[in-house]
Amino acid sequence: MGKPLNVGIIGCGAIIAQYLATFPSLTHVRLVAVADLDLARAQAVADTLTGVRAIAVSELIEAPDIDVVLNLTIPAAHAEISLAATAAGKSVYGEKPLAASLDAGREMVDAAAKAGLRLGCAPDTVLGSGVQTARHVIDSGTIGAPIAATATMATPGHERWHPNPDFYYLPGGGPLLDMGPYYVTALVTLLGHVTSVVGSASRTRGERIIGSGPREGERVPVSTDSHVTGILTHESGALSTLIMSFDSVKSSAANIEIHGELGSMLVPDPNHFAGDTQVFLLGADEWQTVPPSAGITDGARGIGLDDMAAEIIAGATYLNSHRANGDLAFHVLDVMESLLTSAHEDRRVTVSSTAVRPAAVPYSSLDAG
Repeated sequence: MGKPLNVGIIGCGAIIAQYLATFPSLTHVRLVAVADLDLARAQAVADTLTGVRAIAVSELIEAPDIDVVLNLTIPAAHAEISLAATAAGKSVYGEKPLAASLDAGREMVDAAAKAGLRLGCAPDTVLGSGVQTARHVIDSGTIGAPIAATATMATPGHERWHPNPDFYYLPGGGPLLDMGPYYVTALVTLLGHVTSVVGSASRTRGERIIGSGPREGERVPVSTDSHVTGILTHESGALSTLIMSFDSVKSSAANIEIHGELGSMLVPDPNHFAGDTQVFLLGADEWQTVPPSAGITDGARGIGLDDMAAEIIAGATYLNSHRANGDLAFHVLDVMESLLTSAHEDRRVTVSSTAVRPAAVPYSSLDAG
């Protein structure tokens, strides 16, 4: 194995803690710097780590010792940071969604390809044993050819727990752009890319009230749809029904359910890396839990970054050979934007982009190195 790549993080908000917890277990990357528009916040993070410096955003982008930028900024800043890092000769791995708009996402993908650099994007939850075991069930033919799927995410909204939820209700946010990447990426991983969509959407309230933290009681305006539903037609012919809501109090629906010719399957929550996969085969009397058979058993945020770094170190020439790649993230963004277009224009929308179904992940663990 080659020398690990040096990583610099831009954006020291709430999500950084989950990545920092994983870095010690990753073998192909090491963290050397952090940056934030609020330098004091970056310094507070650096002070908890050994050998990591806090620097300005522009300094990190230009730093000669940094190979990869981990972009943990808010969605509205994803494209700006990614394009600047690419222009500086660095590969980029970012949080979901790829960008706040399809045009910005396309610019990111094109810029990385032109520069011969890698672009990666969360979610990497689909690399865990939960979704990967479900994929193995499908690929082995256990439930027969997939016919349909349902995917449901229903909550009353993130303002109940997040101290600064404003960006969830701006363009690039909402339940679809915020939580949809987990579900759509899982559906594409399981069933293949999407060719067309039909969607509907609504916006129940014009403002939200922050429920915790120093801004508790403050009102946040809503400028994006807060409930989106749609039907996705996959290349395989399977139909997926998607429900993403910040307006629902609770749901008993499965996170993802797949129906095949020979059986049905419950897929674990794609917001997590692990979980039980269950199947109910034709003629059976009850659901059966499938033992984990694929994916990283102890996966956590950052395994997609490590997978990308491994491909760079190995000298792989295909720029999307890593699993959480830019083309997949762009296709997922295209599917979601197409759903919103369909909802607002009351018509079926053809999804023009495609994505190669990423390679399956062998059954393994981070602890095994």
